[in-house]
Amino acid sequence: MKDKRVLYVSSEVIPYLPETEISSMSFEAPKMVNDNGGQIRIFMPRYGNINERRHQLHEVIRLSGMNLVINDLDMPLIIKVASIPKERMQVYFIDNDDYFKRKATYADEDGTFFPDNDERAIFFAKGVIETVKKLNWSPDIIHVHGWLASFLPLYLRNYYGTEPLFENSKIVTSVYNQAFDGTLNNNVKEKILFDGIEEETVAELDNPNYVNMMKVAVKNSDAAIIGSDDIPEGLENYLNNLDKPVLKFHKKEEFSEAYLDFYETKVL
Repeated sequence: MKDKRVLYVSSEVIPYLPETEISSMSFEAPKMVNDNGGQIRIFMPRYGNINERRHQLHEVIRLSGMNLVINDLDMPLIIKVASIPKERMQVYFIDNDDYFKRKATYADEDGTFFPDNDERAIFFAKGVIETVKKLNWSPDIIHVHGWLASFLPLYLRNYYGTEPLFENSKIVTSVYNQAFDGTLNNNVKEKILFDGIEEETVAELDNPNYVNMMKVAVKNSDAAIIGSDDIPEGLENYLNNLDKPVLKFHKKEEFSEAYLDFYETKVL
């Protein structure tokens, strides 16, 4: 992986959020690439329950200040950055007061799913891509983790499809068993169509549940990785019939060699 550029886009990363399969692998995979001579960038949302002072987040003024249009509304994009202690790895945080100031990740204190999680996911996808454009950093691989990040392949292929910076980028989506109950806002498909994306591209979002959201992500990716030992049956069947490289599940203790081989021989 020497000098290869890998962009990690995740809904969760340790040490900024509690340890889950997603947050753990979103730390371990970049560290592995870093240790093998690659270049990495990590992006995640700046949820309000992340302690900015403790983790020493600071705003990057030259990257902030842009407005992203979400469902015909201008939403300001704020970019913050922090370094993971002892690892020489920077994490970029996508922030917006309306979407990410609340002191929780996906649901309120009663466990009620935020009704604007669909718009938060669209904002995150667009925010990552616009920021990478400003950095003028062309990734060889873009590796997506977690459902809140799962609109990135869709937008990269269909909204930013002519961007020269991503012309040769390969997208990998990891599929986990970290789902959500119910569905996103039922208007999510219309919000995506507002951006000029073709209806057949998001046909699955007529029923915007977790499985269909991940199907859209994988459909717009070049390869997939199974990130959990047990994933929803609908996704397992979908991946079994996929005409793309799929890496089976590997435990955290043994993933490194498998991921490196997959990146180098199946993705690149």
